[in-house]
Amino acid sequence: MTIDTSTINQPPQFHTLDDERQYRKERLAAVFRIFAKLGYEEGVMGHVSARDPERPDHYWTNPFGLSFSLIRASDLVLIGPDKKVVSGHGLVHPGGLLLHPQLLRGNPEIVSAAHTHSIYGRSWSTLNRLLDPLTAESAAFYRQHAIYDSFAGGEGDNLARAVERNKVILLRNHGILSVGRTVDEAAYWFISFERSCQAQLLAEAAGRPQPVGAEHAEAVAARTDARFGWLNFQPYYQAIVQEQPELLQ
Repeated sequence: MTIDTSTINQPPQFHTLDDERQYRKERLAAVFRIFAKLGYEEGVMGHVSARDPERPDHYWTNPFGLSFSLIRASDLVLIGPDKKVVSGHGLVHPGGLLLHPQLLRGNPEIVSAAHTHSIYGRSWSTLNRLLDPLTAESAAFYRQHAIYDSFAGGEGDNLARAVERNKVILLRNHGILSVGRTVDEAAYWFISFERSCQAQLLAEAAGRPQPVGAEHAEAVAARTDARFGWLNFQPYYQAIVQEQPELLQ
């Protein structure tokens, strides 16, 4: 299979809503395959959404109980505002129903949200601390991530309001929730934040890491915008499609 890199610098434009829907579904299926390879799958826990471009109060997501490593675009289910399956086959993920409908309804600019129980994110979430801007990657989240106690505030409208302009919400004692204006962006923020949690845990185990200055961190966070998140997901997508092309089915 040959990868077309001619439009790699920016998200594509679509002639029809059907084309845009298929694009989002293929990217979403790829996210699950990538997350499986990276070890983010924990039993049946975890879900990622993609807003439908034609019906913005509907979203595509993984059917409950199907391994991330097996998901194809055709396996995804469309969930309507009544929280029932409108298209596709499978059970609705009960955890996803507590999060995605309210989050997408309350934040119309968001297209995708990702949450799994990845090991470093959920480990860091127990500390009730924001990440420090230790590296360029973690500086991307400087003042653009927040802590939210889902056990106290729930995962509905209160969480939707907490998202605001953040790239990531750190769910206390739970794990990472990332959001984006594209599926690609939400997935990259999740991957990068998980690795930043890992880096800080390792650095603090070794000694006393020193963060970069606030001015530098703010500049980095401002540069790493939605397009940056989309662009940095492309190598992951290229590799998984080459390796597992059946995910596009």
